[in-house]
Amino acid sequence: MKSIRIGTRNSALALWQAREVARNLQNLNYLTEIIPIVSSGDKNLNQPLYSLGITGVFTRDLDIALLNDEIDIAVHSLKDVPTKLPDNIEIVAYLERDYPQDVLIKRKSAIDKEFHELKLATSSLRRRAFWLKNYPDTEFFDIRGNIQTRLQKLEEQDFDATILSLAGIKRMKMDINYEFIPFMIPAPSQGVVAVAGHSDKKEINDILKKINHKQTQICVEIERNFLSTLEGGCTAPIGAFAEKIENQIRFKAALCSLDGKNYIATDESFEYNEEENFGEKFANIVLENGGKELMAEIKSQI
Repeated sequence: MKSIRIGTRNSALALWQAREVARNLQNLNYLTEIIPIVSSGDKNLNQPLYSLGITGVFTRDLDIALLNDEIDIAVHSLKDVPTKLPDNIEIVAYLERDYPQDVLIKRKSAIDKEFHELKLATSSLRRRAFWLKNYPDTEFFDIRGNIQTRLQKLEEQDFDATILSLAGIKRMKMDINYEFIPFMIPAPSQGVVAVAGHSDKKEINDILKKINHKQTQICVEIERNFLSTLEGGCTAPIGAFAEKIENQIRFKAALCSLDGKNYIATDESFEYNEEENFGEKFANIVLENGGKELMAEIKSQI
């Protein structure tokens, strides 16, 4: 079989993810070739993502390359992938999740400031809303770009701290101080590398299934089903995290208004079975407890 062509965004973090997939495939004696593609999300660094009006802004160009047979598989950070995929594209494999958490990084001059004193840079509606729930007087700034760009802006511009995914920091082996944020529920499927394939390429997809981490798949499918049932796309302030310990799942999730004042949460422990759609079940409970009205409010404001 010829080399498996791996499509990826061309950022340092995305290339790390692609190399990790390549390493898993090479361990099974398959040849690989990495093909970087510049995504629309990487081209426009001035507007916050929610204002671009597109779901899948980081995945669209890879989807096109996959459909045009320019690549055999596409590697994504799963939290960037919309819950509704284009026709003929499917998520075929999930690598084992490493670090799901969000962390706070302060600039040197703000290292002694308490959370409530911080001027915070983040373009994520989820991070802003969950932070506002706890610290309603916070002043926010928009920030985009890769990890290195954000850290540079942190030292140069007029804010005290930013929030990043711990997975990115660890994968880039960055030696920086960070703090955990106890109240911050991660984005659904945060910290997971996913591999998308073309549904017609059965041989390639069968190979991909060999590197799939089943426990991670179970958890992120619950999280993504929760997200899709709420119809959150990739932009509404929705956090969801499932953790599997033996046959038990602990699932924490929340929907939050943009100003942080209205917060509907669920925290469940249950025995897993394949027949039940737990993400949909718990999302419906949130919707019935005021979530439907809250989602309509959020959509009218974005």
